[in-house]
Amino acid sequence: MKILPSLRRSAALLLIPALALVGLAGCSTPSSPGSAAVADSVASGPWSYTDDTGKMVTLDQRPEKVASYADYALGLLSYGIDPVAIFGRTDVASDPRFASYDIENTAIVGNSYGEIDLEALTEAAPELIVTGIYPTDREGTLDLAGPLYAFADAEQQAQIEKIAPVVAIEIGGKGSDVIASMNRLAESLGASEQTVAAAKAKYDTAAADLTAAAQETDLEVTQLYADADGLYVAKPNDEPELELYESLGVDFTDRNPDGYYYWDIYSWENAGQVMSGDVLLVNVEGYQQSDLLMQATFASDPALQAGQIHSWNGAALDYASQAAHMTELAEILRSSKKL
Repeated sequence: MKILPSLRRSAALLLIPALALVGLAGCSTPSSPGSAAVADSVASGPWSYTDDTGKMVTLDQRPEKVASYADYALGLLSYGIDPVAIFGRTDVASDPRFASYDIENTAIVGNSYGEIDLEALTEAAPELIVTGIYPTDREGTLDLAGPLYAFADAEQQAQIEKIAPVVAIEIGGKGSDVIASMNRLAESLGASEQTVAAAKAKYDTAAADLTAAAQETDLEVTQLYADADGLYVAKPNDEPELELYESLGVDFTDRNPDGYYYWDIYSWENAGQVMSGDVLLVNVEGYQQSDLLMQATFASDPALQAGQIHSWNGAALDYASQAAHMTELAEILRSSKKL
């Protein structure tokens, strides 16, 4: 999910002028397949890759030492590609999404958005750095002049690009397209077709089960971020993970599908307008259950009162992560009731 430590501060970086701003402690992804999942540990000859911004990176050989933003590091790990460094927007060591992966020897060079230890990153000596880019509107416009996602600003990005070339995955449009982009990069870095196919099989099983759970329960899900300024409700047509789940039959709160891009924004005075969901998925970086219960205009929310509220840390769009996320969401739906 497109999120920064402060959504208010993110406007200049990620969305439409002056307003656009810019998710569940997901269950752990399957154990890393290990080096056997990577085809031909060293590819001979030059290596080139064109990322989702159209940028081509060419190296003398396929990079073996890769640094990555946390959400995409999960995808690499699931295919047996062990990053030498990871930077994230929350504490990587305690992020439950990494619980089944061995990252003991991986340098953690950032635990907050835009705060990357350049000295530690340099010491890890990556040959390639992976991050993302979010569109600025639902037409898919990419701001190639601004910093890529996870970087504080253009100056920091320029310093990072001196360490190693950077490639970006576009996190926009259909969730399945983002997963395909993640797969394309992983396969270019040596992930075997058999490993990807095995992950796809588990993903397909989880997707079918999520569809069944959505049909069985017929519940409305509200995915949101909340802070002192108010509520930010993610829009399923603009957020790739939600788009994926909606395509599988999950019903998400969507008051203004043609309104502002990515988020519907409500002050606390207007919070009552979004109290229709049977289940609340709240971003791990924002207000949680106890915080929301302290908001007088939202404390009576039926899902909140029923305890049908769950922390959610999405945005890892790869087969293994999504199989885990979809399994968790199916369990949430089946353990909830219509309100």
